[in-house]
Amino acid sequence: MYTRKRRRPVSEINVVPYIDVMLVLLIIFMVTAPLISQGVKVDLPKASAQPIEQEDTPPLIASVDVRGDYFLNVGEEQEQSLAGDELAALVQAQLKKNPETPVVVKGDGKVEYDKVIQLMVLLQGAGVPSVGLMTDPVEPE
Repeated sequence: MYTRKRRRPVSEINVVPYIDVMLVLLIIFMVTAPLISQGVKVDLPKASAQPIEQEDTPPLIASVDVRGDYFLNVGEEQEQSLAGDELAALVQAQLKKNPETPVVVKGDGKVEYDKVIQLMVLLQGAGVPSVGLMTDPVEPE
């Protein structure tokens, strides 16, 4: 007599379609990621403005006034305005001496936003890894 064997149901999940979808998503993200990251890199604070912890090295303070003139707190003539290339050269020289020197941007409250961004681009071109923004504390009422 002929006996029939029972077949067990196959309980496997076919993961090939999931792998295909993941590879397509990986390619999409790899292509679009460089297009998204444009602009000036600035490390923003995670909480309300707190004073910068004073390290052994005093920070370089790059300033821009209402007229858009640049200043740097290095050298003998700190009150003398600098051209963009002069400022970048001075910052590069200071960073070669001590790469751990923090750099802070100080802008007048009435200066155009574009002037502050141009200063930050100059600093980025000079090799500054991150820039802090200097503010005045808010006085309690």
